[in-house]
Order: sequence, then structure tokens, then C-alpha cells
Amino acid sequence: MPGSLTDRLSAYAGVAAELGLDAVALVPGPNFTRAVEHVFMSHERPFVLVIPARGPAAALVPNLELRSWDLVGFEGAVFDWRDQDGYDAAFSALMAHLGIRSLGVEGQVMRVFVHHALIRAQPDLRIIDAEKQISGLRMIKAPAEIAALREAIGISERALARTLETVRAGQTEKEIEQVLIRSLFAEGAEDQSFAPIVAAGDGSARPHAKARAGYAIKAGDALLLDFGARKHGFAADITRTVFLGHATDEAQAVYDTVLRANLKGFEVTRAGVTAHEIDDAVTGVLEASPFADRIRTKTGHGLGRDVHEAPYIMRGNHQVLPAGTVYTNEPGLYQIDNFGVRIEDDVLITEGGCVSLTSFPKELTVLPC
Repeated sequence: MPGSLTDRLSAYAGVAAELGLDAVALVPGPNFTRAVEHVFMSHERPFVLVIPARGPAAALVPNLELRSWDLVGFEGAVFDWRDQDGYDAAFSALMAHLGIRSLGVEGQVMRVFVHHALIRAQPDLRIIDAEKQISGLRMIKAPAEIAALREAIGISERALARTLETVRAGQTEKEIEQVLIRSLFAEGAEDQSFAPIVAAGDGSARPHAKARAGYAIKAGDALLLDFGARKHGFAADITRTVFLGHATDEAQAVYDTVLRANLKGFEVTRAGVTAHEIDDAVTGVLEASPFADRIRTKTGHGLGRDVHEAPYIMRGNHQVLPAGTVYTNEPGLYQIDNFGVRIEDDVLITEGGCVSLTSFPKELTVLPC
């Protein structure tokens, strides 16, 4: 991660130049935070940082955020506005100051009302989606970012160990979720990466299930926990599936298949591999099993400031993955109205192969109940 604000903004100026655009714009979110190294909320008040391919950046800042914006050390022009006056005049002043005709924006982050405000201020402005290129700057993690991920993952794994020690038949999914959340903060999390997935029995067959207050876990259930701590702005993302009391032969076979697929991901990962090649190898293990009809998801996704970010580990994505990329290796098999199994590790790609940032045991675990 470049050390100075000037260096960080220069990287975004380079994106604009590479795309043949006059500038790129960032709004509060992971790219904005990376650029200014301060967190600002995304709410009803537009907040825009515009970085030209050439020349100084400029910012449109809600007046109530000005004192916080001072902490960034930004030296470009600032156009502020107050709630009672509205923001259209500030947008007009910003665009007149910049004198640009084309702008790349974060298509997955910029909201429609901000896009419309830009067009009202300059009707001939050409706006393109530069999400891939802007977010691509976050794909290669610097040593400090990897250290933050390791810390978040360590917190998560300790919280998981604490939680599993308390699991007993008769508890509800919601009760287990509450223990997990308390454990995350007890271990030092600054926030959750996302609302945890705690799903047992038939709920484990829904990849993005929500914890149920009305479902009590019982012997024979699969219990899937997908969660993560956030530390220093970086998110962990871990999944483990365990069984209560006993695991049937079917459960053992499904689990062994998912584990083999997960291990295949580590086997094929190295700098220079494509996202397609990883997913093809991992999914190929699942497809060759008797449980191919239970495949519902791709292998994984990038991980960093966002829980889901580039690269997306799926067939058809031929993006070459460089050293320093972190992604989730999370194959799963899910049979609706029966059970599901997912095993998820956070993986750092290196020149010679890869390193698992997660270390929580993966052998099939049966909890006493």
C-alpha cells in the first residue's frame, strides 16, 4: 500500500490514463478508504473524490464532514455543501473547476442519485463503469494488508473454537449465532465482516441461510458456520461445517468430497494461474463425485477491505492472478431439504504456490451432544 496520499491518488490517475478518460471518481467505500486512509460513511449526502489523469484531484464534501476531511491532508480544491442548500450548486462548481468530459466510476458502489447529480451538473459528461480497473488496484495486497488479514483471521478462528465448545443439542441457531458474535468481539474484532451464517440441518443446504430462532439443533445435524472478524479495515471470511453427535455415511462421503475439492484448490494455486483454472480444478472434483447435482456455487472470491471483491474464482474468468492476491477457497455441496457442507479457507497466492492464512482444522468434526 503506497505510503503517501499523493502516491495513492497517482495510482487512480493512472487508471484514468490507461482507460483514456479524463478522470475517475471515488465515493465512500473500500476504494475511497484505500485512497485516503480514512473511513467515511455512505449515506444520503453525496461525497465524491475526483482524480484526473493529469492535474490535482478535487472533492465534493458535505459541510458537516469538513473537519473530518481535514484529517486526510488533501490539498486539492474542496466544494462543500449544506443540507439546507442542497448539493446541485456544489456539483456544478466541481465540474466547472475540473473541466473534464469523461469520467470512470465504481459501477458497483456509486449510487444512481450521485450519477444523476453529475449529469445535471454537466449533461455532456461521458460516464463509464471502471469498477474492474479501480477495484483492481486492491487485488495485490501489501505486507501491512496481509498482516491485517492474518490478525482478523486469527480472531475469527479463536472465536470459532470458543463457540464450538459451547454447542449442545437443543440450542437454536440464533443462540449459537449470539455466542459466535460475542466471541468475535471478546477476541478483539473491531466489527463483523458480515452477518454470520449459522445454519443447521436443512438450513445448512441454503448457502446464505439466516440463523433461525425456532430451529433447535439435534443429533445428526450438520452445523455450518460462515463468518469473519474485521480488523484494521480488513475482513476475514471462514466457513467450517461440523456434525452433532454422529455423522452418517452419506455425511462422511459428502464431507470427504468437499475437503478433496478444497485441497485441490491449494494444489493448483500459484502466481500466474487464472481464476478459471482454479475453479475448473476445484469444481471438477465435485463434478466427478456422486454428488454433482449438489453443486450450487463457484469456488470463491477475492478478500480484503470487502468480503467479496476481485478476483471472482469461477469458470469463464480468465483473469491471471498475481502474487499477493488473496481469495477464498470455499467449495460446497448442498442438497435442499437435507444438508449442506462448505469448507472455506483464505488463501494468499505466492510466486511459488500459495499459503493458507486460515489454520483451523478441517478434518470432519463430530461435536458431543
